[in-house]
Amino acid sequence: MPLIPEEPQIYESAQGPRATPASGRIAPTPRPVPGPRPAASSRPGRPGPPRPTPPVQRTPRDVAPAMPSPSGPAAPAAPVASPQIQLVPATAEGALDAAEEAVDLLLESGRAPGEVLVITTGARHPWAEHELSFGEASYWAQHDAGDDVFYTDATVVSRAASRPVVVVAVNGDSAAVAAALPLAHSRAGALLIVCGDPQQINSVLGVGV
Repeated sequence: MPLIPEEPQIYESAQGPRATPASGRIAPTPRPVPGPRPAASSRPGRPGPPRPTPPVQRTPRDVAPAMPSPSGPAAPAAPVASPQIQLVPATAEGALDAAEEAVDLLLESGRAPGEVLVITTGARHPWAEHELSFGEASYWAQHDAGDDVFYTDATVVSRAASRPVVVVAVNGDSAAVAAALPLAHSRAGALLIVCGDPQQINSVLGVGV
């Protein structure tokens, strides 16, 4: 009697997913759970623990190189604007009165008293004579305060500071005028008013006014 080979017993597996993937198929990679990103790992060769990715910063290589300056001599500085010059024709005897009228017009037009400097090329203005009677310290203290019209003369005008408007009364000789007008011009910020003989003034300043 021939022997019948015993049939292998097949056991049912437990219900649920297979422990191992089917032959020829790759198990899908599980998707990451949404949440905060982990800190960026340090670059290879960088010692120390991982640190968060720093914000993007410009390094010296990222900065555009400065444009080389053009060859040749340096560009000259911008010239300083010269003050406007106004001429009030007057004789030497009437120059002081003409200067007083010019000051009155300036104040009436809105100029602050502290913006005006009056220079005489000959005899001092009566105000200057009066203030100097109290001493030079008191006189120049009023100049430094800068809150009123200041009157000075050609002999000490180099000590006076610049003001927006300078009024010159040409009531002295030619030598005094030649010394005073260039200084007055350098002290005037916006306007120079000269009261005197037009021909004499033009010859000193070298411009037609």
